[in-house]
Amino acid sequence: MMAHVYCDQRFMPEDQARISIFDRGLLFADAIYEVTAVIGGRMIDNDLHLQRLQRSLAEIGIALPMPMAGIEAMQHELIARNGLDEGTVYIQVSRGVAKRDFLYPGDLKPNLFAFTTARRLTGTKAQAEGIAVEIAPDPRWMRRDIKTVMLLGQVLAKQAAHDSGFDDVWFVEDGLITEGASASAFIVTQEGSIVTRPNSHAILPGCTRRAVLRLCSEEGIGLEERAFSAQEAHEAAEAFLTSASSFVTPVVRIGNHVVGDGSPGPLTRRLQQIYLETALAVTERAVPA
Repeated sequence: MMAHVYCDQRFMPEDQARISIFDRGLLFADAIYEVTAVIGGRMIDNDLHLQRLQRSLAEIGIALPMPMAGIEAMQHELIARNGLDEGTVYIQVSRGVAKRDFLYPGDLKPNLFAFTTARRLTGTKAQAEGIAVEIAPDPRWMRRDIKTVMLLGQVLAKQAAHDSGFDDVWFVEDGLITEGASASAFIVTQEGSIVTRPNSHAILPGCTRRAVLRLCSEEGIGLEERAFSAQEAHEAAEAFLTSASSFVTPVVRIGNHVVGDGSPGPLTRRLQQIYLETALAVTERAVPA
């Protein structure tokens, strides 16, 4: 069955979708994207993703291509058309189409396209057993809080880590961990407090990160929003990362250093459970009768 995508303001089979070679997303990475997880045909934390989409667009001066309610309705329709049970919905908005020039006309029409990807998000081997992450210098620009499609630094870092036998990579700058190449980074101190870097231009304000911080507050789990070093990460009792498509994933090795006893820790396990339970419960309540 041919999957359907949303392109050029309409739904169509994916083999009919076309994007101009003069789209500024292609020529300059002048575009914003979001990825929302889907479980049981329902989107997880989508309100947070749409809020971040709107913020990122505003930060680089791109207008919303349609009202937010219209974007959400499009997502639901795309999920329904593709019969997506578990996977992701991807949205990309570029500044529009124009002849190649660093300067852009002020009247460009934003270009939006979207598609779904069926993939397993729950009960993965990584979530069950944990992953190993490499430490690498942060190669990205200074406005990492904007979710642009400018991902070459992350692509090369992830590939290098993979080629060296790691599952992912965490970035370091000025001796401090910023975040993962596509995830927020967390450690658990020997005293049992969760530590993650505070939001700033240095990191992306992760949606799953935000949900996990809210859960920590509600559950009375100790939390410190501060920068931490690679050395502190090596000495942590536990470590984990969060993202829209991996949820809460244990990190059991950082570089050549085994974290804790080399298996997912109890606090990470607790967060894995309550995050999914809460996200699914909220999604259930949000589904129209």
